[in-house]
Amino acid sequence: MSESATPLCKEPYPQSKSVRVGLVGNGIQESRTPAMHVAEGLSQGLDYRYDLIDPEQLETGGNLPDIVAHAEAAGFSGLNITFPYKQAVIALTDELSEAARKVGAVNTLVFRDGKRFGHNTDFWGFAEGMRNGLPDVKLDRILLIGAGGAGGALAFALQDLGVTELMIVDSRADAASALADRVNTLTGTKTAHVVDDVAKCAASANGIVNATPMGMAKLPGTPIDTALLTPDHWVAEIVYFPLETEFLRIAIAKGCRTLDGSRMAVFQAVRAFQLFTGRDADAARMMATFKGFDAT
Repeated sequence: MSESATPLCKEPYPQSKSVRVGLVGNGIQESRTPAMHVAEGLSQGLDYRYDLIDPEQLETGGNLPDIVAHAEAAGFSGLNITFPYKQAVIALTDELSEAARKVGAVNTLVFRDGKRFGHNTDFWGFAEGMRNGLPDVKLDRILLIGAGGAGGALAFALQDLGVTELMIVDSRADAASALADRVNTLTGTKTAHVVDDVAKCAASANGIVNATPMGMAKLPGTPIDTALLTPDHWVAEIVYFPLETEFLRIAIAKGCRTLDGSRMAVFQAVRAFQLFTGRDADAARMMATFKGFDAT
């Protein structure tokens, strides 16, 4: 059974129709996740509240252990966790899902029965986005840019999708090496390896995946030299604000098939909603909410 097909979690769900969750991260004011969750909750008759918790914006400064403890004590069902806390939050969990253990990062923390359950919905979110948005692309050789929390999720998702060779590059050589070792050890393969000659690897790659924040409105630019892109590449992006990053814009202009960050954003939210509530979420409805931001 693939990782993406395994059960969500084993903990029981409460029957209350009042749900309060939050997102913890830096610079999250433009996140579309709250609107997707709240709209879906209302559609299912839930009193659904979603708070933004940016430690950099808190008057007291705030630290992750205190934020998590406060949310748990306040009756939150859980928290979504984003940059730069996906790995740090692991130390604050009682149990980890298989995906979170593999990836080495948690983006969804569920509070239940006095315990904290750590999950990684980025894994399934990206894989599902690929299955829906780029279902027939070649997966022989993939260049993955970024070995952080998101990079770990995408590395295992790509391996789960059947990538033959995963080339990982990161400005932190130790992080790239650790991720490659973890992928190979936990999957029993020799799929992943660290690369430093980006130009050479891009030339031989079928697809190029950006798993870094580069391209965000607050971090403009491209993760690699776009002169390396050719029409033979497919290009995937995790950034969704803006939805068309400079990297994707140039890739499209060059004739590449592309996958923007919307699908991962929506599908990770679909899985997180299920974890918080025990209810199936309507992916099409959540995608419509996501796209509503562009319409306005």
